[in-house]
Amino acid sequence: VNNNGVISFDEPVSQYTPDPFPLADGRPFVTPFWADVDNVEGGDIYYRQSTDPALLGDISQHITQYFPENPFIATWAFVATWDHVAYWGSKSDKGNTFQAVLTTDSKMFYIILNYWDIQWTTGAASGGDAETGLGGTPAHAGFNSGDDTNFYNIPGSQTDAIINITTTSNVKVPGRWVFRVDDFQAPDVDPPQLDNNCWL
Repeated sequence: VNNNGVISFDEPVSQYTPDPFPLADGRPFVTPFWADVDNVEGGDIYYRQSTDPALLGDISQHITQYFPENPFIATWAFVATWDHVAYWGSKSDKGNTFQAVLTTDSKMFYIILNYWDIQWTTGAASGGDAETGLGGTPAHAGFNSGDDTNFYNIPGSQTDAIINITTTSNVKVPGRWVFRVDDFQAPDVDPPQLDNNCWL
């Protein structure tokens, strides 16, 4: 779990200005919000593995709702939450809260990205304005499997529109994006309905 809004699988990632997917070097990434996060300036980052039945039951219910053709009973989840994190060079009190959930039943694997509050898009070292946290090269959201085929760039990534990610969705829930990644499937993007929650 990297402070820059990236979950990596082979080694830590220090790069804070994002690149679009697929990545040329083939690194597998889950990027709820790849940007120049500075949690020394403000905010906290939490992560945990869980086999808690209540959490897994809740996740299973949601996944099965989004992918009804593949009933799912989660046996494990990994939850990483960036809570009101600031951006590098910040001269404001703006903070972003977002989350990634990785889950499996040992056969199927899913990624859930939750966006609770997004107030900035860019750190100062990525060309952003220190007062507003906007401009420059904005954040990137989605995932990269490490090949040239299985990846997803959430619409608005690396544009000013990423500030609105709390209102977009591919599962009709504002601020939630869900992907099956063992056999890549992403539901079509539809107008969202209200039902937003994070698993903290």
